[in-house]
Amino acid sequence: MDGDTKNSTFADKFTNAFPERFFECFIAEQNLVGVAIGAGSRGRTVPFISTFAAFFTRAFDQLRMGAVSQANIVCVGSHCGCSIGEDGPSQMALEDLAMFRSIPGCTVFYPCDAVETERAVELAANLTGIRFIRTSRPNTPVIYGNNEVFTVGKAKVVRKSDNDTVLVIGAGVTVHEALKAADELAASGINVRVMDPFTLKPFDAEAVIANANAVGGRIVTVEDHYPEGGLGEAVASAVSLQRNIIVKKLAVPRIPRSGPSEALMEMFGIDHKAIVAAVKEIGNY
Repeated sequence: MDGDTKNSTFADKFTNAFPERFFECFIAEQNLVGVAIGAGSRGRTVPFISTFAAFFTRAFDQLRMGAVSQANIVCVGSHCGCSIGEDGPSQMALEDLAMFRSIPGCTVFYPCDAVETERAVELAANLTGIRFIRTSRPNTPVIYGNNEVFTVGKAKVVRKSDNDTVLVIGAGVTVHEALKAADELAASGINVRVMDPFTLKPFDAEAVIANANAVGGRIVTVEDHYPEGGLGEAVASAVSLQRNIIVKKLAVPRIPRSGPSEALMEMFGIDHKAIVAAVKEIGNY
């Protein structure tokens, strides 16, 4: 089910392959979610809703009441964060993680590459309740092999050594920025561990705590989202009862502007340069 964004999200590929299984609900997101909830009732189908992640904010009442009525839908929100670039802030989802994490029973996926996204779709289709898959616009490298196994609520450590001094946790596009930063820092003799959470709800607090303790209790989080309600707050909540872990959060601090993706990520402090600076800063604690 589409909200008149199929040419931008490439949902038109599905439309062309399976026209009998595609429904265009146009620019009426409240209706779009309502139709999906109806289609998914009584287990008759697995409805996937496809639109820009920012536009789901228009349908929060339907999503909230859908959770109350035990709805079974998968929401796929693309074009998240300032990394979408020239489309500008009206199209940038920067509150969506906070919104979906607040829905009781909602599973929140945030994949960083094509393989992880495919696994998220497969897992989401076989779950119940409201599920949200947050997808990014920029081209990103594939870092996982085709046979990589993913589990809901389990994070992946994508870079580590025996002498890491900081745990850097990214999600989506910022996983790749974290890996760039890790390379730059390694060249100057600083090793960091990089984690990809895969799901922000449920969240792998056990892995975060274990890996943070292994690197001396220092965590840097970086996310293409506002500071409130996203990755950084999920991590801070996970370690809130741990006496010897500190967290530095990098997030989009204010309403962005239009511009090239890389320039915006640098301007708003979530690119690899910002991560390098944050690692050096937290290393003093």
